[in-house]
Amino acid sequence: MSADRTELPVPRSLSDGWAGVERLGVAFSGGVDSSVLLAAAVRDLGAGQVVAILGVSPSLAADEHEAARATAAHIGATLVEVQTHEGDNDAYRRNGPDRCFHCKDELFTRIDEEVLHRNRLDAIAYGENADDAVRPDRPGSRAATGHRVLRPLADAGLDKAAVRRLARSWRLPCADKPAAPCLASRIPHFDEVTPQKLAQIDRAESALRRLGLTDFRVRHHGDIARLELPAADLVRAAADPLRRQIRQAVLDAGFRYAAVDLGGLASGAFTLTVLASGA
Repeated sequence: MSADRTELPVPRSLSDGWAGVERLGVAFSGGVDSSVLLAAAVRDLGAGQVVAILGVSPSLAADEHEAARATAAHIGATLVEVQTHEGDNDAYRRNGPDRCFHCKDELFTRIDEEVLHRNRLDAIAYGENADDAVRPDRPGSRAATGHRVLRPLADAGLDKAAVRRLARSWRLPCADKPAAPCLASRIPHFDEVTPQKLAQIDRAESALRRLGLTDFRVRHHGDIARLELPAADLVRAAADPLRRQIRQAVLDAGFRYAAVDLGGLASGAFTLTVLASGA
C-alpha cells in the first residue's frame, strides 16, 4: 500500500488518538477495524514507526492467520507475532461472558512483557470502534483500560460504517470482510474452551469457506455443529449439492450432526443472551 500522506489523508480526529507518540504498536487481527487503524498509523507516522502485533493461539483460525499476514504486508507494516497462552487460564477456559477480557488481558500482558521495550514502542493501540464502545458484550475493553491501551477509532467517533468507508477509500483487501471473532466465540458460555473444540471449529469453517460460504458461524454444541448463515444463504444451503457438501465438511471436522439454524446469523448471540438473563 502506498503510504503517500498527501492522498486520502488520515482524518485529524483519528491521528489525534496517538498525538505525541513517535513509535506505535497496533494490536492487529487482520479485521477491518485493526487494519484501518494500522493503515492510518502507517500513513501518519510512517511505516518505520509502526509495528503490527498479532496474537497467535489455538483460538486464531488458520485462514485468519494467513489473511492477517497478507493484510499487514499490503499495508507495508512490520508484523510481530506473539504467542498467547489464554488457554492456560482457568477463568478463560470456564468460558463465562467475561472470556474476552481474559483473552485481551493475556494479549496486552504479552505485549507489555515481550514487545513494548524490544521494539521501542511509546504506546499500544487497538481497534475498538465507536459501535463496540457502547456494546455490553465487549469485556476486552476493560482489559485495554487496565493496560492503558489507546483506542483511536472509538475516541474519534468512528463507527463500523465509517471504518469501512476508510478501508474502501484506502483499498484495503479486508474492506468488505465480514466480522471474524475468535474461534472461542463459537462455544456456548460455560462450556469449557479446549484446543480440541477450537480445532474442530476451525476445520469445519475452513472447509465451508472452500465451498464458497463467506459470512457464517459454526457453533459447537458437542456432537452437533449448528451453522448460522445470513438469511440469503439459507435456501441454497438446504439444497443439493451444497447441502450434502456442508454436511460432509462438518462430519469430516469431527462432529456427528450438522444443523442449519433457521434464525440465521446472530453476532454475539451467546454473550448477549447470557447478559440478558443476568447469569
